[in-house]
Amino acid sequence: MRRRGASRLAMAALLGVNLVLPTRVEPVAAAGFVEAYPVTEAAMRAAGPPYADWAADGRRFLMFDPRGDGRAVEVLGDLAGADRIAVLVPGVGSTLADFDRGLGGVARRAPAVQAGQLYQELRATDPAAGVAVLAWLGYDPPDGAWTAAGGVSARRGAAGLAVLLRELAERRPTATITLVGHSYGAVVVSLAAADAPAQVTDVVSLGGVGAGVQRAADLGGGRRFWAAEAPTDWIRRVPPVRLPGLGFGRRPGDPAFGARPLPVGGVAGHDSYLTTGSATLVALAAVVLHSGDADRVGDAR
Repeated sequence: MRRRGASRLAMAALLGVNLVLPTRVEPVAAAGFVEAYPVTEAAMRAAGPPYADWAADGRRFLMFDPRGDGRAVEVLGDLAGADRIAVLVPGVGSTLADFDRGLGGVARRAPAVQAGQLYQELRATDPAAGVAVLAWLGYDPPDGAWTAAGGVSARRGAAGLAVLLRELAERRPTATITLVGHSYGAVVVSLAAADAPAQVTDVVSLGGVGAGVQRAADLGGGRRFWAAEAPTDWIRRVPPVRLPGLGFGRRPGDPAFGARPLPVGGVAGHDSYLTTGSATLVALAAVVLHSGDADRVGDAR
């Protein structure tokens, strides 16, 4: 029994440092553009409930894949005409089954709900603005702490997100794009931003576990990096480890990281940054609408 337990522990450690999991980029279905809507609608209708109900409600998706833990990229707003685009990336444990209902049945954790709250805040702030919000579950997030300690999922996710960003930049060259990562999703957006097109002007970490670098300035590209970290967020207890294949260094919410701070009034715990009425949601809308104009974002605090 001891030998078996030791073997399991050793295997978990190897997984954590990426010595067992492959480091190659996993193929990701093409994110596409608005031409994908009819294709994803047909696939969702064929998949049956609840996905067929989503299609019947007129919801629009750039990607839908129910295999395994599932993947989906939902679009809120007029992506073809948007000049302000926000892409929201969720973190550990997110699956297609929880896309609408939230991890553990907690709605505020649901990517679709979070994207909807950001979209509504953008519309309320500036009804005339051409905005679109994407709930991007275009990768397979880690299922738990052991696999989350390594960067395999983040690198694969960043590669898939990069495909979408290039497509958006080509189709909407005059638009600005804001990347928003929650928890482990902050690692994904940070890695994707390293080689993103110039249209990506801002990167936002909400309760982020790390960014793969020690300082915001190390991301390069002249992009603005923002971070929100509530005093009651358990992410603060995650040690800032960064070893080969293990950990992601300083949290973006650590002042030493050098991110531009977003307010956290009304935020409790790890999952309520985008709840209606939170100061973070209001400030994030200002970032998206004004491309990081410090004065405009400051007014939203």
